[in-house]
Order: sequence, then C-alpha cells, then structure tokens
Amino acid sequence: MYIQEPNKTFFPTEIKKYTHIARDGACEERSEPVLHEHSVSILIEGGASFRTACIPQYLPELALGRLLTEGVIASPEDVEELRVAKDGHTVRVRLTRRSQGDSANPPALKPIPWTPEQIFALADRLSEGMPLHRQTFATHSCFLAQDGRLLFTCEDIGRHNAIDKAVGFALRQNISLTGCILYSSGRAPKDMVWKAIRAGIPVFVSKASPTCEAAALAEQYGLTLVCAARSDRMKLFAGTLPHQPDAF
Repeated sequence: MYIQEPNKTFFPTEIKKYTHIARDGACEERSEPVLHEHSVSILIEGGASFRTACIPQYLPELALGRLLTEGVIASPEDVEELRVAKDGHTVRVRLTRRSQGDSANPPALKPIPWTPEQIFALADRLSEGMPLHRQTFATHSCFLAQDGRLLFTCEDIGRHNAIDKAVGFALRQNISLTGCILYSSGRAPKDMVWKAIRAGIPVFVSKASPTCEAAALAEQYGLTLVCAARSDRMKLFAGTLPHQPDAF
C-alpha cells in the first residue's frame, strides 16, 4: 500500500479573542486557543465517498479506519494507493479489491482476557487530560491498547473520527486489532459499537454511557462493552468478566 502524506503542516488551534462576561455583569477581554474545524473528503476511485469535519491530524489513518469500519475494506491489503492532497481536504483511495466479507453481518468476536487495572490505567490517562482538550475543551479522545501497553492516542472533533484514526493507525502499523482494547471518551451508541465490531476489536470501553441497542449488539457479537469507565469504577454491560489471577 502506497500512502502519500500531505506536505503541509496543519495547526489544529488558533488564538482567538473573546469577551468574558461574569454573572455580576463584569466584562473582560481575554484570549485562548480555539480549535480549527477541518473538512476532508475521502474519495474512492469508482466508488463511494465520505465527507467529515475533523482535526487535520492523522488524515491517512482517518481514511483507512473509515474504510474498514464502514465495511469497504477488510484489511490494508485491500488498499493499493492512498493520496492526501496538499491542502489536506481530499484523500483519494484506489483499492486492489473491495471487501469480500458481509459488512452487515461480521463474524462474532473472539474474547480476550482483560483486567480492571488495564481499564483504570486508561481512565487515569484520560483524566490527566489530552493536549488539545486541555487547551480547548472541544475534542474527544481515543486510546488503543494491547497487552497493557498504550499503542496510540488521538483527539478529534468527532468521537467517530477518533475511533477511525485509532483503527487506521493499527492497519498502517500492521497491528492485529483482535487483541486490542479501545477506549473512547464519547458516548457508546449503536454506531460506535458497530465500528469496534467491524474492526474486530474485542473490548470496547467508553467513559460515557451506552444505549440499549448498543448493549444488545455487543451481546450479539461477543463484544466486551465497558462503559462509565472512570478512575474509580466501571460498568460491564456485555461480554466476558474480567480475568482473575490464579490463586496460590
């Protein structure tokens, strides 16, 4: 797979002035970093296209992840060429072939052992704050972990984009997602859970809450769904119980 990166440096924030208005009516001129909203179109040669608003970082990963979680491809080998335009607003994709799998009915997931300590470590990392969120309070975060190691972190305007970037990173680095844990700062409705299932990720963790439909879908496909994952507690809605060390 050939990937052409944009040859331009994108800055995700810009300092903006604003008027701070207090409850007592006092007004004060201040300034702070404000997030840029970047638009990108993912164009598949001879096929569909996707358009999204995002942060202009990890654009190849965003495209790869979106193709996989939408069922367009099944693996990196399905992509022959991926070119990001200089301005970063277009990603053109040429496929070797389209996925031969049934994207509407992906296979059931194979469970992996997991521990509460692994989830708490990710929750602690999130509570420490991600760089752009600390500056702007306008992003979602996503972590990809495997065997207790944090492999990738990213932020984006949309929680769906953040997941796609993490998935795309794994594809680009030839990391098997079947042994990974994905942690998202966003809510866990059905479409977010679908992304994890289509990517083959066995453990999906959210800082926020699921929907009934998301929990039912997770149960159907054998996805371990952990929500309300904070530094002091979590809620297991579907899937396998945490691994318990052997007693001596």
